[in-house]
Amino acid sequence: MPPLSTPLTNPRSDRVKAVRALSRRSVRSRTGRFLAEGPQSVREVVRWRPETVVDLYVTAEAAARYADIVDAAQEAGLFVHEVTEPVLAAMGDTEQPQGLAAVCQVVPASLEGVLEAGPRLLVLLTNVRDPGNAGTVIRGADAAGADAVLVSESSVDVYGPKVVRSTAGSLFHLPVVTGLPVEATIERLRAHGIRVLAADGAGERLLPELDLRAPHAWVMGNEAWGLEPHVRDRCDEVVRVPIHGKAESLNLAMAATVCLYASAGALHPLGR
Repeated sequence: MPPLSTPLTNPRSDRVKAVRALSRRSVRSRTGRFLAEGPQSVREVVRWRPETVVDLYVTAEAAARYADIVDAAQEAGLFVHEVTEPVLAAMGDTEQPQGLAAVCQVVPASLEGVLEAGPRLLVLLTNVRDPGNAGTVIRGADAAGADAVLVSESSVDVYGPKVVRSTAGSLFHLPVVTGLPVEATIERLRAHGIRVLAADGAGERLLPELDLRAPHAWVMGNEAWGLEPHVRDRCDEVVRVPIHGKAESLNLAMAATVCLYASAGALHPLGR
């Protein structure tokens, strides 16, 4: 493999400031770029979406520790820059950088593109504001074999640093469609023959009662107030996860994971 570039040593350089600016949503929207930090996220984007990597930054220590990632990046023809630890710290959002960061280009995904592929399992996030919850749902959807994650226009930006980290690389594994109007999206799903299921504690149907073998989409609501009544009313059914112990409820990410794995069990009964 070719040697790394001459190390970048100035934390106040224009390049560093430009990368750091990606922590702001307005800059991400204007440039169509975002930052993936840490070995897990960088490994996954290099493996699955190398064409989206604009620049990869790595400290000397991380280059030795994660030589497999650096080798794969160089084999893919990516621009790999050595940086000092202060430079990497100035670029990113984490308090304790792990030696790797990649500036990536957002890959546009559309609802029509998702529907044309014949999806069997989708999840729609409505008014989800917590970055950790959004990222965990994306990760759970990936693990459960969902075909895409749909995100409403009123939800958190999935390319924000905290969301990207909490997906643990799953952001690069499946389509994530953002900026969707909730009610119109639900109607489009139904028109396409996809059963729309609202996950809500007020649901009359219990999750174990459902036949989940046909194509369907889970609609998940806000962390504090759940799904708005007019959204629930547009769904085919309102479903709740049974609580067998004394817990009042499950949080959004836990409930989404339980629902998605119930779907996975129905769609992939042998676990394949």
